[in-house]
Amino acid sequence: MKQFKDKSNWQIGLYLFSQLTAWIAVPLIFAVFLGKWLDKKYDTSPWLFLLTVAVAFVISNIGIARQAIKAMKQIEKEAKINKNNNKNTCK
Repeated sequence: MKQFKDKSNWQIGLYLFSQLTAWIAVPLIFAVFLGKWLDKKYDTSPWLFLLTVAVAFVISNIGIARQAIKAMKQIEKEAKINKNNNKNTCK
């Protein structure tokens, strides 16, 4: 997020949206193809498919949570810097 110091809020929001969407889409797409392939190979339909989708769901949740925590820390850091800058300019 440091690369967005001079960017507007909508650009930062779009960046976060794309990252969070990727955390949902990539594991899910990978799980769908892997699960179908495993079910076909081992003739276990639909159990391995469901298992891989469940694992992808857990991976997505962990990734989204980590990304959100990272973004919140960056926002808090920038807010603290802005607060200190405002105090210094008022003196």
